[in-house]
Amino acid sequence: MAGTTSHSRHQLSVSTLLGVQAIFAGAILTSWIMSGGTQRQAIVSAIRNRPYQLDVVPAVEAAEAVTPLYNEPDLVTDTQLAIVLKKLIPRFSRSHLRPNLMEHALRTWGHTIEFRNPDAISGVWMAEFLTDAAKHLSSWDGKVRPLLEDTPEGVHIRFAEDTAASVHHDHALAALTEAGLKLDAPVFTTMRPLQLRHVLTEALRDFRLDEPETEWSSMCFSLWLAPQEISQWHNGSGRMITLDMLADRLMRSHKRIGVCLGLHRVYTLTLMLRLNETHGGKLLKPETVAATEQFLTEVRDTIVASQWPDGSWNSQWSEGADCHQKVDPAEKMSKRVIATGHQLEWLAIAPQKFHPPRECVQKAVSWLITNVENTPQAEIDQNYTFYSHVAKALCLWRGTSPAEFWVQWRSSHPDCENADTVPASESAAAENPVTVIAVK
Repeated sequence: MAGTTSHSRHQLSVSTLLGVQAIFAGAILTSWIMSGGTQRQAIVSAIRNRPYQLDVVPAVEAAEAVTPLYNEPDLVTDTQLAIVLKKLIPRFSRSHLRPNLMEHALRTWGHTIEFRNPDAISGVWMAEFLTDAAKHLSSWDGKVRPLLEDTPEGVHIRFAEDTAASVHHDHALAALTEAGLKLDAPVFTTMRPLQLRHVLTEALRDFRLDEPETEWSSMCFSLWLAPQEISQWHNGSGRMITLDMLADRLMRSHKRIGVCLGLHRVYTLTLMLRLNETHGGKLLKPETVAATEQFLTEVRDTIVASQWPDGSWNSQWSEGADCHQKVDPAEKMSKRVIATGHQLEWLAIAPQKFHPPRECVQKAVSWLITNVENTPQAEIDQNYTFYSHVAKALCLWRGTSPAEFWVQWRSSHPDCENADTVPASESAAAENPVTVIAVK
């Protein structure tokens, strides 16, 4: 009798287990049937332990470019611009070369510039350093981790881990993007040849809204997706990301928070507004546009109040008039260069309604030019990443790029890259002016 009872209990247990499993399987099947394509893809990705399949395919040859709106020779003359650019020609040792230096130099000069000075690093070499693992590893004697890390889905650019890595998330991709590289540009990891598209798609999958830094990612994605008027995608976790979300993320918290004193946030938001306008409002919702315009208006009013009498801004610019009472006497001059250069950079691509009074811009430009002229070359080289924004900003205010201007200037000043030469005088420059076409 006891054996029969035990057998019955065993049958009951098996029956119960099978019943529970059937209910569970039915629930999964019902959920699968009722779920949409996005949820199904998320389930499949979780089962396979692979990232969510990317649902956007960047199909453009090159990213969109946001051009300057002004050409103001009364702010910076040809000769003044030549003086600044000459001091920002990248002349660095190829040994133990920091990616951050090459990213800033490439973003400034582009990938096509060829210098006549043999000590200068050409645009092609800069781009290859960031896209060819062998060139990067050779610079570091093969004793560091590769900058480019191969993944099953693409290429990840290592950042913020050591001096042989990129400093900011997606900053290298941003530099390559702004430098004008095409989507099919070759990229070589230590394992296989790929293309820049594999870096971009990996970045789109890898992005998270709660990252500490989103400035460069937001800029890259906007520039690459705008030509196709794509405004949303799903990341590797299956979460929908929209350009509206990116803009909102950039506007959160105090204005001092973020890369380079919070000013890359301002630049990227200005860029996103310009792209949205170019594409007839198809990238951002009206409420996002209104919030972004309000944010930039507040920045404008803040920098009017925080500008110093000499025309510069310091690291406390976001405090408005209170910044004058919060001066750090030990603050390095490079902080003022960062703040002032970045302010002029975003203003150069901003519609005029976001500009401070004209004299604010004039004083800032004058301060930067004087600072560059009076700063020893060694000190500029040591702070190259900061000063590169000065060169970029001043060229934008002339409606041109460093490479475009320099090539034209060099055609009438063939010795301008020699270390022992100085740019021609104002009178000589007037005889051989550089023709710069204003961008409307």
